[in-house]
Amino acid sequence: MCFLQEKDMNERPYKYLDKINSPADLKKIPKEHLETVADELRSFIIDEVSKNPGHLGSSLGVVELTVALHYVFDTPYDRIIWDVGHQAYGHKILTGRRDVFHTNRHFKGISGFPTPKESEYDAFGVGHSSTSISAGLGMSVAAMLKKEDKRKIVAVIGDGAMTGGLAFEGLNNTSMDKNNLLIILNDNQMAIDPIKGGFNQYLVDITTSRTYNKIRNRLYTVLHKAGLINEDRRKRILRFNNSIKAKMSSSHPNIFEGLNIRYFGPVDGHDVNTLVRVLSEIKNYKGPKVLHIITKKGKGYKPAEDAATIWHAPGKFDVSTGIRYASDQNVPSPPLFQDVFGKTLLELARNNKNIVGITPAMPTGCSMCIMQKELPERVFDVGIAEGHAVTFSAGLAKEGLLPFCNIYSSFMQRAYDNIIHDVALQNLHVVLCIDRAGIVGADGATHQGQFDLAYLRPIPNLTIAAPRNEMELRNLMYTAQCTNTGPFAIRYPRGKGYNINWEHPFAQLPIGKGELLKEGNDLAILTIGTIAQQAALAIADIEKKRDVSIAHYDMRFLKPMDEELLHQIAQKYNRIITIEDGVIHGGFGSAVLEFMADNGYFPKIKRIGIPDTFVEHGTQAELYHMLRLDSEGIEQSIAEMLA
Repeated sequence: MCFLQEKDMNERPYKYLDKINSPADLKKIPKEHLETVADELRSFIIDEVSKNPGHLGSSLGVVELTVALHYVFDTPYDRIIWDVGHQAYGHKILTGRRDVFHTNRHFKGISGFPTPKESEYDAFGVGHSSTSISAGLGMSVAAMLKKEDKRKIVAVIGDGAMTGGLAFEGLNNTSMDKNNLLIILNDNQMAIDPIKGGFNQYLVDITTSRTYNKIRNRLYTVLHKAGLINEDRRKRILRFNNSIKAKMSSSHPNIFEGLNIRYFGPVDGHDVNTLVRVLSEIKNYKGPKVLHIITKKGKGYKPAEDAATIWHAPGKFDVSTGIRYASDQNVPSPPLFQDVFGKTLLELARNNKNIVGITPAMPTGCSMCIMQKELPERVFDVGIAEGHAVTFSAGLAKEGLLPFCNIYSSFMQRAYDNIIHDVALQNLHVVLCIDRAGIVGADGATHQGQFDLAYLRPIPNLTIAAPRNEMELRNLMYTAQCTNTGPFAIRYPRGKGYNINWEHPFAQLPIGKGELLKEGNDLAILTIGTIAQQAALAIADIEKKRDVSIAHYDMRFLKPMDEELLHQIAQKYNRIITIEDGVIHGGFGSAVLEFMADNGYFPKIKRIGIPDTFVEHGTQAELYHMLRLDSEGIEQSIAEMLA
């Protein structure tokens, strides 16, 4: 990976952190000084993220855990899997990336998430929630099959990831297969917004005696050394032990113990010395185990502690005052697409009592919090559970309600079967609002919304639309409400729109109809979605430079496509360019090619879109430029077609 120029660490001297270039350096520090290491690491993260925006609160919450893990375990031989990944800044800093951390999330800099492409210390590529237990179990079973019994596998799960169904599937499998996986449950009662759901309340209520665990572990060690107990006997005793304990415990039996996964905790996740002691004690225990630690998101920086949602990813801020920098609020600017969605949804819901909102743990991110504030009983935050969000919406629709289910494009992938089997197959009126479609930016390959047009297009009964601006988004939401033709998907991008005055009266749009935006004779450009804005700029620029006349069509609907309009285009033009901010294989351009072939038209067609690759991190502008999807790149493609 190509890193940007290293930063001079003399600007910010630390007693210990400046000398830690690997976990081996960390291990040289006496245990009594680890609190200082943690303090320095926290200060470094705060200072860096204040100038170079990223995920702050989550990483601050696991500083002590990060230090303890790399102090106790032999990484990278031992594997640490960080669920979600935005809590791994401290991990990156302690594993050789301190001096390039200022490039975090920058184009050609280090990634904001762990990735094995970047470092051998990043045991597994992460970015989507709830994968750590399943991946960790696979690694632990592999270690046993390969006779690498000394290798330890640790899965760190938190920030709401335990609300994801995959986590429960992994947990269930962990209880059955032979493994030595250590699961660390980082319990901070937060995802981005506060966690919803019964499991969160369970974690709040769960109680397990630390004295009980200490006595049991010491007794097992003594009996094992005396030859009075082996692993098979231990399992039988553990089952009996768990049943007795469940009867003696509170009204909240321990789900982990019930699955025969040894449970330790809860432990103060901000006491680095206790964490080192506990991890040292349990790391060699055979069988699956859970260490439950209690942490506070944003720990050590009061503004982040007091407002965890805002400080999950706060942007630039002044460390001393806690004031977040923002653009001039007195200068009018177009709204974020997410805010257009949120405000429009509330407006529609006020007039239609059947409308309900569903989001998988992103009410603030998708702006459904606007409706949630006024109509809380009609907004459902289901936790980090995209598949459930879609099937839950299907159940609501089956009983006559109109669910607007908002899921980010890259996360909608996780609900693919649910869309097909539970919504489309039954032709239910569910509105799928696909936020962050197209290039997202600094979160990189795990978050780019590049696949939705291609993966949704083959699904029967599904209407798929993409607005070119805020008014179109507003009207498509209104159209989806008015037109009960089954499931209706609307995809729109991350970031600001284009119009300050966007709150026009609603207009119902005809399903499957595009629009001629500009007349032309020499070449036709077909776009879908907001990429139309860049295409329009490119057309204007090239027409100034050349004596050409270019037509521009906004197709608006990927499915059903406007076949009447496509016939007109095919009969008039022998050169056509399609443009989409999605993968070029199987998406909008492919649909146009299929139409032309099926109907006996053979114009010269050039498809512009995202090539067959995962798109790295960087600003949206940098990435669109790299992909030749900005106005400059589109103009070059037009020139090539005209040559």
